[in-house]
Amino acid sequence: MGPVAVALAPVFALILIGAGLRRARLVDDAFWPAVETLVYVLFFPALLFRTMASARLDAGEVGPMAAALALAVWGAGLAALAVGPRRGLDGPAFAAVFQGAIRPNTYVGLAAAAGLYGEPGLALAAVAIAVVVPSVNLLSVAALARHGAGDGGGAAGPAALARAVAGNPLILAVVAGIAANLAGLPLVEPIDSTLEILARTALPLGLLAVGAGLDLGAARRAAGRVAMAATGKLAVMPALTAAACLALGVEGAPAAVAVIYTSLPTAASAYVLSRKMGGDAPLTAGIITATTIAAVATVPAVALILGRVGWGGAP
Repeated sequence: MGPVAVALAPVFALILIGAGLRRARLVDDAFWPAVETLVYVLFFPALLFRTMASARLDAGEVGPMAAALALAVWGAGLAALAVGPRRGLDGPAFAAVFQGAIRPNTYVGLAAAAGLYGEPGLALAAVAIAVVVPSVNLLSVAALARHGAGDGGGAAGPAALARAVAGNPLILAVVAGIAANLAGLPLVEPIDSTLEILARTALPLGLLAVGAGLDLGAARRAAGRVAMAATGKLAVMPALTAAACLALGVEGAPAAVAVIYTSLPTAASAYVLSRKMGGDAPLTAGIITATTIAAVATVPAVALILGRVGWGGAP
């Protein structure tokens, strides 16, 4: 087993364990939404804040990296919105495929970056979160407001959208961590130790929750549409990001983390947003499941290719 596979194996092993726990029903189904909430509002913010507050980031590296990510995500998203539904897709199905092709799973991304590149990888992944999470939220809400069914689009007003992005716990943690870093504020004891304990919990619980949310039946029922979104998410988006990195002169670990971040499976939050705003929620569940399973092979392949071209390399 190569070093890339060794680094990423625990990530996908935890996802499979989560799926097994859900299937075996060793805990009540109500346990998993509670875990997702805790990970989202407490454990991952603690990890991101601590990482960014103590990171040593070179603005000359992360600036072009952020620009490359923005170029890839906004370029792909706006182009898809301009084209609109095609190939027999109705509006809600288009919105599901759209989200599935651009929205990355942050939990998997942080774990992969940590496994491949350690603490520097986590810091670069946090930069990716700061750029990509607001971008995909804005684009996804726009797609659902325009193409979703029912009255869910009413939630897409500018003020509501701004509140949703500004109130995102992951974004707030990254921004607060950067502010503390720039201000030179030390993480004093016992605050740092508390954050470290919370941060250690984030990745395993987040990955178990990803596995528990998999739905193979939904993936099988809409195989063609699922494949369309999976191709966009696992192949087109990383290729566009790599092209943007080349165009902007981004190399090494920043380029590797940027490309890996956009090669991640679709985030579970896409399902919640589809239900809220009239997207095709069952199709979204199928896309999340299929991209997560396929990523077991595609993410290590992307990381291996990046190592071969000298972008970050294997640990």
